[in-house]
Amino acid sequence: MTATILDGALDRLRESGPERVGWLSNHAPMAVEALARAGYGHRVHQWIDGYADRLEERPRGIARIAPDEWRDPLGDPVRTGDWLDLFEREVRAVPWREVLSRWWPRLLPGIAAGATHGVIRVGHAVRALREAETPARVTELGQGLAYWAARWQPLAPVGAGPYRSTDPRAALDAVPRVPDQRFGIRHRLAQLADLPQWPETAGAIPDAGPGTTAARLAAVVRAAAERHGSYGYGNPVMLVHAVTAPNAVKRVLPALPESMWPASLAAAWAAAAAVTAAYAPAEPRPLPQPRSDLTIAELADRAEAIGDPHAIKYADAVADVLAAMPDPALLAAAARSVDELAD
Repeated sequence: MTATILDGALDRLRESGPERVGWLSNHAPMAVEALARAGYGHRVHQWIDGYADRLEERPRGIARIAPDEWRDPLGDPVRTGDWLDLFEREVRAVPWREVLSRWWPRLLPGIAAGATHGVIRVGHAVRALREAETPARVTELGQGLAYWAARWQPLAPVGAGPYRSTDPRAALDAVPRVPDQRFGIRHRLAQLADLPQWPETAGAIPDAGPGTTAARLAAVVRAAAERHGSYGYGNPVMLVHAVTAPNAVKRVLPALPESMWPASLAAAWAAAAAVTAAYAPAEPRPLPQPRSDLTIAELADRAEAIGDPHAIKYADAVADVLAAMPDPALLAAAARSVDELAD
């Protein structure tokens, strides 16, 4: 990735707010990081030009948030400007890893923030920072953390019990669906508290066998990516987050103390399960036939040509999965999913 291209794009986006029209996420910082990572740095500024009418100004602060008074404004979107100001001060004062380690356990219980875009934005920022520490990327991490704090939203309480399955895909297939799928994500996630199976489902993290926390999390991401091929048609855009949210957590793990990894895995699994419960249709559809001529690069090409930020971020996450373990069947399914994410 050419650092100057990404940094220039992030500087260009710096004064834009994290949302538009009161709720919808600003996908630009995440999409440009994914595009640059995939080798489309030469297209980044043109992509921003096409997205410019979806950008709003950075909100102004109301009152300073003191470092020891963060609990009360947590999850208050009216204080978004104050959160942006707080994290701007934080990332200027101490190394970014210290800021991340301090705030990660505070924010992780509210992983549903902004339809999981809070953690996803942080995941993109951390990946970029692990490649090169630059002022633009440090600032972007602060803005991602601020967005997460402003929209902080916990999921319904989860339980703890025996694993439902050693297979993460089977565990996702066992996730119960919310009964009313007519409205937006806040309406749907609110129903989780009334699902008798939810505490056990969300608390019983699937165990793919002996392996590290990172390997178990990677297995959850792969399972969600596979499932999108069969169930993504129900709501292609929103079900993408069952893949990209846990993948964002996976990207952050190497920058965190290992003591924080188990809670990170638990939150990532709960997020994937919650999005699945909220948006998955009742029945799967047949998968397309695998194609030996299809490549990860072609998947990225399709996403870039479509231009939709969810297509770009989904292809980016699937590329992570396939880089670890090639799978022609998943690649063919993902290509169809990317095509369905066209505006």
